[in-house]
Amino acid sequence: MRVTGVSRGGFWTGLSVSSTLSNPSTRPGLRLPGRVTLAAEGEDVPVRRIRLGLVAQVEPEDPGAPRRLVQYHQWTVAGRFVVPAGRRRAVDFAVPLPWETPVTVFGGVPLMTLRTGLRTEVSVDPDLDQGEMVPVLIHPLPTQQHLLAALGTLGFVMRQAGLQQGRLPGVEQTLPFQQRLGFWVAPLYAGPITELEVIMLTNSAGMEVLFWLDRRLSLAGVTHQSISRFRVWHAGADRRDWVSTVDGWLRHAIDRHAAAAAHADWSATIRESAHVSRAPDQPVAPGYGLGGTAGSAGVGGSGAGDGT
Repeated sequence: MRVTGVSRGGFWTGLSVSSTLSNPSTRPGLRLPGRVTLAAEGEDVPVRRIRLGLVAQVEPEDPGAPRRLVQYHQWTVAGRFVVPAGRRRAVDFAVPLPWETPVTVFGGVPLMTLRTGLRTEVSVDPDLDQGEMVPVLIHPLPTQQHLLAALGTLGFVMRQAGLQQGRLPGVEQTLPFQQRLGFWVAPLYAGPITELEVIMLTNSAGMEVLFWLDRRLSLAGVTHQSISRFRVWHAGADRRDWVSTVDGWLRHAIDRHAAAAAHADWSATIRESAHVSRAPDQPVAPGYGLGGTAGSAGVGGSGAGDGT
């Protein structure tokens, strides 16, 4: 599928810009190929540079402020040149996407209101930028795909997806925001927790997963929150039993959540850095701490089913 965005011809410059993606569907870490075509009308148009940028709606750190459009990554794909009058000039590109590019599509369906686009900015002498944008569909990496599928198998239902501005303390992070996916808790784990927030931070080697338990309730003073970290490599992801792995992560996180509650007032807030800055937990075997596997009697479980 080819996607093209066309800007209106500049009133002052007589330059029109169109950007084409040969395939707008991609994944983090891959190259996004396309072409920028410029057409000059009545006179030569000197161009200073062509710059591409990834753009998305981001929630600010202030919860009362509205979401805003943020350009979170950019590339310069051409320097100075001239588009002759009545002629066209095409610039091909293949830009590498950041490994932390937020996922916007899962299972062929858009993730809630998450969207990202590629903006083309053409800087024209003396001082005018022309920009237009085309949508980019970011599909999950295999490790992200397996994690989200396992959460669905275990009974978690996504309730919210968004990008939160800011950086988490003690976490290696290259973009100025994190993608947060909120889930209603699965019946198997209901009781100790009510909500689960998942943050996935990827690089070329693997993925770090943060399970943030009951954050929203803590902000309302109803309960406390805790964060647990886990790490998994991309290599061998297809051979892993993801349902058992994620079940073990959840039980370990819930154990830590319950232990924190036992030593503090239930409505006390645990600061984000209390657990985010610690080293990642290792993957744990199914049944750790709270008993059972995904299909056995555990937290809120009756022992029915095989967990797959």
